[in-house]
Amino acid sequence: MTTGRELLSVRGAQVVRDGRVILDIDEFVVREGEHLALLGPNGAGKSTLIGLLTRDVLPLWADPYPVLFLGEPRIELAEARKLLGVVSSSWQENVRVRLTVREVVLGGRFGALGIPPHLKSAVTAEDVSAADAAIAELGMSALADRTMTTLSTGEARRALIARSLVHDPAVLVLDEPCAGLDPTAAWQLRDTMRRLAEGGRTLVLVTHHIEDVVRQIDRAVLLQEARIVADGPKAEVLTGEALGDLFGVPIELEERAGEYRMW
Repeated sequence: MTTGRELLSVRGAQVVRDGRVILDIDEFVVREGEHLALLGPNGAGKSTLIGLLTRDVLPLWADPYPVLFLGEPRIELAEARKLLGVVSSSWQENVRVRLTVREVVLGGRFGALGIPPHLKSAVTAEDVSAADAAIAELGMSALADRTMTTLSTGEARRALIARSLVHDPAVLVLDEPCAGLDPTAAWQLRDTMRRLAEGGRTLVLVTHHIEDVVRQIDRAVLLQEARIVADGPKAEVLTGEALGDLFGVPIELEERAGEYRMW
């Protein structure tokens, strides 16, 4: 249930690169307890918008500052980790390493891939407990001692989600979570999204695949040519006409129990 408390907000934000506006957002707000999908074609600005939330991308300066975290323009690193967890399919190439699932997930406590050697003595029982809890939440306890290089693509993707949950963040952002997965792994990943949403986590899904929008997501945001062109209840925003305009092709939309397929 959405409480209305703003966790993340972007208002009046512009991002300029090489003299060109690549993102121009009037308003985008993520509230506690909601589940939303951000959809748009490649190049629409989805990754740039997520970059604003992770502070990897900075907007043009404005007063008041355009990007707020819990109502504040700045946030300490420890607070940021508790607020926002991000998983991108593009990160997977960075985890083809001979580290166990537990080591990779535990590394999330230190913002690293695995535990940095100089910090191994700093690992606490609380850290290990948090890692094991995140692994269990993703249904991967039996794989905790397996090395990442022995996992399937879908299993490795779920391990990255567990890593992002090790701080129990208020908001989980999944950026193209099913990219590159076979049908079985994609089904399992979508089922994971359903369970995470039902568990009460605030979920932000970033995708251009309508099939990824699981039934628990109740808000849809459409991004096109660097601007938000629609934002509202999923059932009202996700229409064949709107998606056809968004992607520039004729689309027929089939809905079943709150989930969709395009034709």
